[in-house]
Amino acid sequence: MKIAIEGCMHGDLENVYKTIQHHEQIHNTKVDLLLCCGDFQAVRNEKDMDSLSVPIKYREMKSFWKYYSGQEVAPVPTIFIGGNHEASNYLWELYYGGWAATNIYFLGYAGVVKFGNLRIGGLSGIYKGRDYRLGHFERPPYNNSTIKSVYHVREYDVHKLMQLEEPLDIFLSHDWPVGITDYGDSRTLIQQKPYFQEEIEAKTLGSKPAAQLLEKLKPRYWFSAHLHCKFAASVQHGNDGSVTKFLALDKCGPGKKFLQIIDIESEPGPFEVLYDEEWLAITRKFNSVFPLTQRPASFSSADMDMQESREWVRKKLEERQFKPFEFVKTAPAYNPSQRIFDPIPEIPQNPQTLSLLELLGLPYLLDSPPVTGERTTIPASPARTDFQTYSEEIPIDDIDEVEDIPEAKGDNLPH
Repeated sequence: MKIAIEGCMHGDLENVYKTIQHHEQIHNTKVDLLLCCGDFQAVRNEKDMDSLSVPIKYREMKSFWKYYSGQEVAPVPTIFIGGNHEASNYLWELYYGGWAATNIYFLGYAGVVKFGNLRIGGLSGIYKGRDYRLGHFERPPYNNSTIKSVYHVREYDVHKLMQLEEPLDIFLSHDWPVGITDYGDSRTLIQQKPYFQEEIEAKTLGSKPAAQLLEKLKPRYWFSAHLHCKFAASVQHGNDGSVTKFLALDKCGPGKKFLQIIDIESEPGPFEVLYDEEWLAITRKFNSVFPLTQRPASFSSADMDMQESREWVRKKLEERQFKPFEFVKTAPAYNPSQRIFDPIPEIPQNPQTLSLLELLGLPYLLDSPPVTGERTTIPASPARTDFQTYSEEIPIDDIDEVEDIPEAKGDNLPH
């Protein structure tokens, strides 16, 4: 199976797909899957830009809306995670994962799917220690703080991923696992990015929970982005002989190393995105303690038997042949000739999410207002409370460098 890995998309889908097609033409080959490591910017319309954490001058429609509207269709199946520049209102609709557009699948805030016989997992967002143990309390419309904290990784999602026992082939994260630079050519990296040196030496460059997941999950491949540079490493895990090949890539742009195509042994196609039984069993088990508060989360009461959960999930998935629910639009797509559209609910209930939760026998919680308890108690119909705003100041270093991305050319593809 040929897999294309892309760093930060920044909404530039058209040029990434053109680059892949150029590679296919000159090498007489076919790419089976595109993986994007965050900053995807699934902006459907002008209203979505209110939830996009970038300086005002960088708020552009880019090209995702064409794929969302159906004007264009992704020429290669695409799986992506979220980063720190996202239309967070839309990704929240798909918290558990789902089709963001036809042939473009969002892994969710954390998730695992199968593609062919490959098992692909991912964690969206970036790590900020002060928010890590909080629940998912942010709701659109976001204020100046929550528009940033909404994409901060939460312990709840990491805790679910840490329950995985079956082998993973590929894992995606936006920021790098902390300490990964010890396993590659950090000297050349520092020459390219001198301002990384202090953080590398202090062991603060990257994500602590991502490093914990790397140590626990030991995937064959781990792909990241965020720092706008290419960096490779190889991590040997203890004495069992298992090795993780790590690769970080740049953002799309001329002369930038934003795309890498690799061959991975797999069963013959055709390939399609399918639900993962173990992951959905974990999701079902821990949904009862889904933290929707601003207080530290607790998972101690998630006492559902894992074997029972797996049997339930397996039966339900077999009825669907493990296929995800179909893509459904929940907001109007951008129309260049019509700048005004009907009002849109702040948190529409995405039919894909509703169908998945119904399949798993779980209540819908994504539109429940945040509360201030130690953790969220999950009733079938959550009681309404006043909306809590998050006032902690977010430092400027929460925003990575965003530049204008000129049109990418096919010959920028790294070999």
